[in-house]
This record gives sequence, structure tokens and C-alpha cells, in this order.
Amino acid sequence: MSSVNMSTWNAHGTQQDFMQRDNCILVDGSDSIIGSANKYDSHRFLPSQPQGLLHRAFSVFLFNSDGKLLLQQRAQDKITFPGVWTNTCCSHPLCGQQPDEADSDAAIADGSVPGAKAAAVRKLQHELGIPPEQLPAHQFKFLTRLHYCAADRDTYGADASWGEHEIDYILLAQADVTVQPNAEEVAAVKHVDLQELQQMMDPKSGLKWSPWFRIIAKHFLPKWWQDLQRTLETDEHVDIVTVHKLSC
Repeated sequence: MSSVNMSTWNAHGTQQDFMQRDNCILVDGSDSIIGSANKYDSHRFLPSQPQGLLHRAFSVFLFNSDGKLLLQQRAQDKITFPGVWTNTCCSHPLCGQQPDEADSDAAIADGSVPGAKAAAVRKLQHELGIPPEQLPAHQFKFLTRLHYCAADRDTYGADASWGEHEIDYILLAQADVTVQPNAEEVAAVKHVDLQELQQMMDPKSGLKWSPWFRIIAKHFLPKWWQDLQRTLETDEHVDIVTVHKLSC
């Protein structure tokens, strides 16, 4: 029997369709599930909810056999943070999916997080065309969680009515995969080593970066990348207890 469980999620639709149809997992500051709301409502920054609705997310960092990280540039049609560069894939586990994407307290405590990993497999296929059999859920290493909030002022101005407020599950993996980007989701992809990434992130480059990636690149990524095999094969950098609350 195959070890790859195919998602029942409907991958067909516009960005507006996904905003209305996909239901995010709402949590409190301790990452306990308190409900659900569609992506539209979750990402609106309004007087009644100035920081949107706190919800779960995941961020994948996929390295190839040469130790280079796969980056993506988000498509210009994305509603939040269009056109920015970021890590391999970043999206949301959703309510009502099969396989179940809502991780229990027990799944977080033991570090297995099958829900976040199932969501990662689903979105890697949707955004980058990576076949699930090339990167099944068991190949991901769950390291830690990040709590951040960022209004999308670059796109919508000082009073931005869109943004992200997330507890982000950080997933690392290493594999050589087939990449066929979905133009509705991804404008460009690039494999980089750490020095190339630092050059790209130099303000003089003129490139824009997602807020979650800037936080991770500043506080965590260099030490994870310094000895990638050790990071992937041991628990030296695993912290499943802390929810790191950081700002850009």
C-alpha cells in the first residue's frame, strides 16, 4: 500500500475562490485550537480585528542534495504579500481536510505534526508541482513554531486592511524533486546557497521579502543551514515546546 495519502482538497479556483472556500485553523497565543474562519476573514486587518485572526500556518524549507535552498517569488496575483521572495512554500493547514490537517496537542508534543506535514505535501504539489511521492510527509523535519504579525503595508499602504497573523510551523526537508511552478501561485524559483541568499537579501538588491522569511532568516536559518545534515538527522535544533514570538 502506498505511504502517500492524497489530499481531498479542491485545487481548482482563483485566489478569491480559495479565500472564501478554505477554512483556516484559529488558535490562541498558546496555539490551542479555538475555531475556524475562511482565509478572507482570517487575513483582514480591520478596526474590529486590527491584527486579523490568529491562525496556523506552515513554512517549508526544501534543500537539494547540494545543500541549496529552493526559494520562490510569490505571484503578483496573490492577495497578501504579492511579488515578494520567500522560502520554498508557505501556506495554511486547513479545517475539514483528509488527511486531517488540524494537529492535536499530542501530535505537537511528540513532534510528529502529521497535519502540518500533510498540508505541506498538498501545497508543494499545488504551488510547485512537486509530486507527493517525491516528498512524502515522513521526510519533513519539524523544528519549531513562530508567532508573528505583519500588515501588508508595501501593497496596501499605511492603513493596510490585509496581513498575516500566524503561528508558523517550520518544516525542513532535503530532496531532489521535479519542480513545475503554478504561474497563478509562483512567479519564479531559484536554488541558492547561504552566501547567495545573503546577497539577494542585501537592501541594495531591491528585492522584497516576506515578513516571516525575514524573521526566520535573521534568527534561525544560518545555524540550521551551517550543518544541514546534523539539523535534519538529530534533534539539536528541535524546540517543540516554545512558540517564538518575534517581529520583523
